[in-house]
Amino acid sequence: MSVPPWQPAGPADQQPVLPDCVRHPGRPTGLRCSRCDRPACPECLRPASVGQHCVDCVAEGSRTVRRPVTIAGATPTTKNYVVPGLIAINVAVFVVTVVQARSLTNLNGSSLFQNWILYPLATRNGSWWQLITAGFLHVNPIHILMNMVALWIIGRDLERVLGPLRFSIIYLLGLVGGNVAVFVFGQVQSAEAGASGAVFALMGGLLVIVYRLKLNASQVIGMIAINLVISVVIPGISLLGHVGGLVTGAAVTFALINVPARRRTMWQAVTVVVALVVLLGLVLVRVPYIPDLT
Repeated sequence: MSVPPWQPAGPADQQPVLPDCVRHPGRPTGLRCSRCDRPACPECLRPASVGQHCVDCVAEGSRTVRRPVTIAGATPTTKNYVVPGLIAINVAVFVVTVVQARSLTNLNGSSLFQNWILYPLATRNGSWWQLITAGFLHVNPIHILMNMVALWIIGRDLERVLGPLRFSIIYLLGLVGGNVAVFVFGQVQSAEAGASGAVFALMGGLLVIVYRLKLNASQVIGMIAINLVISVVIPGISLLGHVGGLVTGAAVTFALINVPARRRTMWQAVTVVVALVVLLGLVLVRVPYIPDLT
C-alpha cells in the first residue's frame, strides 16, 4: 500500500536527529549562534542585541572592539590605587622617624632621617639614594599633613587620567627632579626633605592636561602661583625643589600625552628614559663643583 504524501515515512514517533554542540560533542542541541550559525548548547550561548552568540564569537568580538582610553592611553577608571599607597608610605616613614627621634618636631635624632635627608655634600660623596629618599621624609606633622592633603586632592583625578603606572612615573620623576634642582643649584651644605617636589610635579602635570583638554586653567594657575609665592615668603621652604618638581612634572606629562597614538607605549618609555638621562646629566655636571671628601 502506498504512503499518502501527507504522512511521513517510517514510524510515527521517530524524532529528528539534532546536531551536537560544537564545543560539547555528544550533547545534541536545537539552538544555534545567530552570528556564526553553528549549533551550540545553552551553556555555550550568551544573550546578544540580536539573538544569541556563542562564547567563541563573544571572545572574538571583544578582541576586535576598540576599548576607550584617556589622552594618556590609560583605561578609564574611577578607582585610585597609587595615591593611597603613596600616602601610606609617607605616613609610615614619618612614624618611623618620630619613633626613632622620640619627638614630633625634632627628627634629627632619627638615624633614618639623617641617612635619607638630601644633604648635597653627603649625596655627592656616596649617598646618591638621597635624591629619592628625601622625598619621603617630613620634618613635622604640619609638613606631612599639608603635602598629603595636596597629594590626595590633586592626585586622585590625575591618576584616573594618567593611569596608575604613568601617574607613578610623573610622581617619582617630579620627586627626583625637585631634589636634582636642589643638588644642582642649591648650597652644598643645605639640607632638604619633603614630598613637595613631587606634589608640584602633579600640579605641573595637571596644568598641562587642563590645557590639553581645552578647559579653564585659571584655577590651576592660581593654585600654582599661590604655592610659589608661599615658597618665597615663608622661610625654610625649598623654592628650588618646588620649581624643579613643577618643571619636571609639566615637561614629562606634556611628552606622555602628546606622543603618537600608534606605538604609544614605546614612545612613552622613550620619554621616561630621556627624562632620566637629562636628570642624570645635570647631576654629573654639578658633581665636579662639590668637594670630594672621600
